[in-house]
Amino acid sequence: MLRGSAGAWAVLGPLLWGCGLSLLQGGMLYPRESRSRERKELDGLWSFRADFSDNRRQGFEQQWYRAPLRESGPTLDMPVPSSFNDVGQDGQLRSFVGWVWYEREITLPQRWTEDLGTRVVLRIGSAHYYAIVWVNGVHVLEHEGGHLPFEADISKLVQSGPLSSCRITIAINNTLSPHTLPPGTILYKTDPSMYPKGYFVQNTKFDFFNYAGLHRSVLLYTTPTTYIDDITVTTDMDQDIGLVNYQIIVQGSDHFQVDVSLLDEEGKVMAKGAGAEGQLQVPSAHLWWPYLMHEHPAYLYSLEVKLTAQTAVGPVSDFYTLPVGIRTVAVTKSQFLINGKPFYFRGVNKHEDADIRGKGFDWPLLVKDFNLLRWLGANAFRTSHYPYAEEVLQLCDRYGIVVIDESPGVGIVLVESFSNVSLQHHLEVMEEMIRRDKNHPAVVMWSLANEPASFLKPAGYYFKTLIAHTKALDPSRPVTFVTNTNYEADLGAPYVDVICVNSYYSWYHDYGHMEVIQLQLATQFENWYKAYQKPMIQSEYGADAIEGFHEDPPLMFSEEYQKGLLQQYHVVLDQKRKEYVVGELIWNFADFMTNQSPVRMIGNRKGIFTRQRQPKSAAFLLRERYWKLANETRYQRSAVTSQCVGSGLFTV
Repeated sequence: MLRGSAGAWAVLGPLLWGCGLSLLQGGMLYPRESRSRERKELDGLWSFRADFSDNRRQGFEQQWYRAPLRESGPTLDMPVPSSFNDVGQDGQLRSFVGWVWYEREITLPQRWTEDLGTRVVLRIGSAHYYAIVWVNGVHVLEHEGGHLPFEADISKLVQSGPLSSCRITIAINNTLSPHTLPPGTILYKTDPSMYPKGYFVQNTKFDFFNYAGLHRSVLLYTTPTTYIDDITVTTDMDQDIGLVNYQIIVQGSDHFQVDVSLLDEEGKVMAKGAGAEGQLQVPSAHLWWPYLMHEHPAYLYSLEVKLTAQTAVGPVSDFYTLPVGIRTVAVTKSQFLINGKPFYFRGVNKHEDADIRGKGFDWPLLVKDFNLLRWLGANAFRTSHYPYAEEVLQLCDRYGIVVIDESPGVGIVLVESFSNVSLQHHLEVMEEMIRRDKNHPAVVMWSLANEPASFLKPAGYYFKTLIAHTKALDPSRPVTFVTNTNYEADLGAPYVDVICVNSYYSWYHDYGHMEVIQLQLATQFENWYKAYQKPMIQSEYGADAIEGFHEDPPLMFSEEYQKGLLQQYHVVLDQKRKEYVVGELIWNFADFMTNQSPVRMIGNRKGIFTRQRQPKSAAFLLRERYWKLANETRYQRSAVTSQCVGSGLFTV
């Protein structure tokens, strides 16, 4: 659908989006404070207990949710957000598989408990993997999936009588099955001469540690009882006129009025509209451009939405402001276009991973990572291998960092994981992911999976269905998945818009023989392009390097080997980017934790930065390359220089 004329696509996109929008039920707007909305973050220390009983179900059998957790036994202090695995000194807890219990007692503002015109919502940013939620012992919500938000209206529970506090209990199970995303299996070790009774391990087919817990903020927020439930924005250009198409969903009343205003960065009103659906026209619009592609990248307007409704108790108003970037995305058979201009992904793959906190969200770490990305001259990353926190995407919008937004579909290698049960869950995950991320201008492509066994017979139907559903939900963005399957055997590749290929020449085979990389990589590109005539991204490549290990001539695991391997890839990438290769994403931005194994020395060491964000030799190589590419492909070197001076950066 996205192949062919970019101009034709720009006309069809907003129309097709309207069709897809009806498939998404319910909104998931980021909780922002406004004149009508408040939020109360519940970050901090929570009471915590892991259920170490043999069947891991003692908490349910004894109904721990009915009374304060401390009354049923000892608890630990657990910071939220964070993974629970690395916070303590208990090795059993670090590798624990099963149910863990979190609890927090909070004091509520008096108005929230007494004003029946106020709607109180409990929102969990991420709980890995399966979560059950109670408020004051009453079951309110269950959710499957560890990387997307979920919420419940708890107004009736907190407004049911004299109440100044409430108790929130969340039970989380990190067990993975062949039908979860990501999948996994439980293996019971039954040899009594080697293992105790009931001994089991969680097996996975992905190369990162299965951290668990409340990884993102838990919060309460309020809206009026008649409220703005969802906003959908798509954008287009008609010559120099920016077109902002909007659709607003209101809940709580059928009698309402919606007014919208689009403000520029100085707060000047550029366009106004009325009604729940319409188009705003912005003369001489500032476009949202990627970092280093324009002298004023990442321009964001503000869409201010005002809802006025008549209710039984009188007029009610609700206000919400949504950042909006005006930009277009299109794909031809050899190019990826942003705002009609060829775009080359100079980027990285990342992980939400750090010392102690695991996958827990952390603002200082996030800002550090973005400073490093801009220091590198990178303009893109993939959210390998799951949706990242909403705040990450907000910074991408703000800084012009382009995102390939990936679902948790990693490690799909078993035939059972291509079943209808698995497919149905994957479809639901894509709905949740698009519902959350659809308005981010930085998100330019959806990635449905990483390195699935797409040569298996069921994979063809699986990915055909999944890609069609994703395009129906959002026809405005291209769709891909990341493959490491042979081009002749891949049954999902015919349905993607961009071919994304992972390869590790001279690392996982031909160990130490960097002299074969150029031939093998060139052959890879030529075979894929001849078969599919679609733009390609080298979505992963790299080598482990332990900081401080030096060998010359280069040997594996030394900084010299990592650097030399990248240089061999770059020779071929420089040839093919003039034809049909539209991007390169290093694996990985930083070292990260994995399961223990003889080939992993306290985690994966393929980062160009250490886990503590210190550069290895390869970081300086990549920085020199990315700034050179930026200066070759954009408007003027003087503009690059002036922007870098303003941001505290400098060119190579």
